[in-house]
Amino acid sequence: MAKLLYSATMSLDGYIAGPGGDMSWLTEHLGTPNPTAARLVTRVGAVLAGNVTFGGDDPNKGTDKEGAFGGQYHGPVFVLTHRPPAEPVAGVTFVGDLQTAVAKAKAAAGDRYVNLLGANVARQCVEAGLLDEVLVFIAPVLLGDGVRLFDSPGGRRVRLEPLADESAHWYRVVR
Repeated sequence: MAKLLYSATMSLDGYIAGPGGDMSWLTEHLGTPNPTAARLVTRVGAVLAGNVTFGGDDPNKGTDKEGAFGGQYHGPVFVLTHRPPAEPVAGVTFVGDLQTAVAKAKAAAGDRYVNLLGANVARQCVEAGLLDEVLVFIAPVLLGDGVRLFDSPGGRRVRLEPLADESAHWYRVVR
């Protein structure tokens, strides 16, 4: 059965995007091969993104590396939004509520991961008790401001346990 995994590259001070969703800071940190990231791409069966992330800044825009996982992911994409576009987008399913989006993405993923993209959709999954794992790559930079990995003022404590991995911070949600 599919698991929900939130993976992101984060600055050392906790941001996954700069002010206004700027992702240009990430470009200089993307060229180095990472065995964990390479393995992950093969284990993702579906992507569930928030609408802001889906329509947002791509540090690889206009190159052959544009898209999820540096253009390496080619599978089902689900976007959680109350404002789907007027025209369909090839390969993308727009869904209006979290439970339905998660169910559709899990069905599409089979026994692989549903990779969450976007801090807002990840926060919603945490609040709904749906998140299974978190994988964080840390870039050696301090952004100072922007979109936090998790931002939930007044939110509840969620316990995590480390999963064995040498090149990233990967955790299982403790239930």
